[in-house]
Amino acid sequence: MKKLVVKVNLHDDRDRTKAMQVVSGFGGIESLSMDSKDNKLTVSGDFDPVKVVNKLRKSWHTEIVSVGAAKEDDGKKEEGKKDDQVANLVKAYEAYYSSPVTYYCVPPEETPNCVIC
Repeated sequence: MKKLVVKVNLHDDRDRTKAMQVVSGFGGIESLSMDSKDNKLTVSGDFDPVKVVNKLRKSWHTEIVSVGAAKEDDGKKEEGKKDDQVANLVKAYEAYYSSPVTYYCVPPEETPNCVIC
């Protein structure tokens, strides 16, 4: 997971919404926030920062402030809880709906001795 902070020279609210729409169109973006005082756009998720910056530079003057790994402490705690809940539900489902055991037996008369030539 990556975190990209970019300073974008935006003039009004229309430019801000356009920039947010352009960046949100990329796949793998989990969160997107804009600080309107400093004109800083913060993007985090699994994406290619080069493509995002290039797309923004086509329309606005853009400066890269920082690129790096995002802190995942909060997300890990929530994912851990979700994983535990899913595991508990799977165990309960398996206990309630036990899968039947099926055995297949082939009688010896149906399988003749084969010789490979």
